[in-house]
Amino acid sequence: MMTLPPPEPLFVLRGAASPVNTLKFHCKTSCGAEPFLFSGQGRDLRLCLWDLAEGRCAVTDTIEAGNVGFCQCSLLDRGSSQKLLAVPGSCSDEVQILDLATRMKVCTLKPSLKMGMPMCIRLWQPDFGPDPLLLAGYENGSLTLWSLSERRQLCSLSCHNEPVLSLDFDSEKLQGVSGAPDKTIKIWKLDGQNCLKLKRSFDVVNPGISHLCIREDKKILAAAGWDHRIRIFGWKKMSPLAVLRFHTESVHCVTFSDHEMSSDRLMAAGSKDQRISVWSIYNQK
Repeated sequence: MMTLPPPEPLFVLRGAASPVNTLKFHCKTSCGAEPFLFSGQGRDLRLCLWDLAEGRCAVTDTIEAGNVGFCQCSLLDRGSSQKLLAVPGSCSDEVQILDLATRMKVCTLKPSLKMGMPMCIRLWQPDFGPDPLLLAGYENGSLTLWSLSERRQLCSLSCHNEPVLSLDFDSEKLQGVSGAPDKTIKIWKLDGQNCLKLKRSFDVVNPGISHLCIREDKKILAAAGWDHRIRIFGWKKMSPLAVLRFHTESVHCVTFSDHEMSSDRLMAAGSKDQRISVWSIYNQK
């Protein structure tokens, strides 16, 4: 049986005036509605809150970030109780946790050892406890699990030989994935004692993993590469599924839509070439 060729993008968005560094889908609450896609390019030390109601598009508030770097913020919506935002701190090795409603600082997380800058962060709410946790990848190649309530490191794993550029985490399987400037993607696990354990590592053809994203249904993983390609894997066994070739520069970010709130699962990728490609792939339930 012949292997099917990789798909082409559904469409391409060309309105960005600079490299696209981050993307996020937002879906309407009504079933069958199409999602919105937000993109970001700036490095101006500001996080902007936008009022999009009734056709408005005004900045209603801003949060000043402590420093400018490669690390994107991470938002955890805890429902009506609280919305937490993790951002790089004023010192280069810190992560600050803010209460988005009050703009007050909840805590500052600073490693006891020198790890360099946080390069990627991920807030999440475990099922086994009431307190949120934070995963951070650092400049020295380490991954660290933080307790927000205790303001301390629970564990750390020397995972990569170079800075951890991206990570994503499956809170159901307690399994995560991380990438770096080299060719290696790492799969790791969080055990019952809140210890990070390296589970598997494998190499891709070309170096440079900019971004990793696990789809919400936990079936596929997308990896954005410096080699202009997007690699798709089956998340359960990390089986290679496709290599998508469209962009002419490094792919900086990749994201998936919420399939429960849209008529089709979509994937979007943003690149240094100032284009956003939108794809429909592996949508079988």
